[in-house]
Amino acid sequence: MMEAKCHKRDLMAIHDAMDILNGKWKISILSTLCYYEERRFSEILNDLTGISNKQLSKELKELELNKLVKRTVLDTQPVTVHYTLTEYGWSLQGLINYLADWGKKHREVIFSAV
Repeated sequence: MMEAKCHKRDLMAIHDAMDILNGKWKISILSTLCYYEERRFSEILNDLTGISNKQLSKELKELELNKLVKRTVLDTQPVTVHYTLTEYGWSLQGLINYLADWGKKHREVIFSAV
């Protein structure tokens, strides 16, 4: 019976993580910030082919609410905004690296089968 409770807790934890990271763009945004460490809005927009300004703004706000991304507004003319990962956001670096490695292997498997 104990095993079932542990399994259920793990599934709930996975559900929680997926709820925060869900969507087409969040992992890609986090990956960009892992790679470059600091990016302006326009740079992230250029990194992610196909995302709209509105969608990027929404995703960044959600990541900021979940304490994964920090938004810094610089007092310049015009105003400059930088995005970085928080210390908590950096805790996802291993997961992001693992996903990238798995994705590369998956492409090899799929393309070698053709």
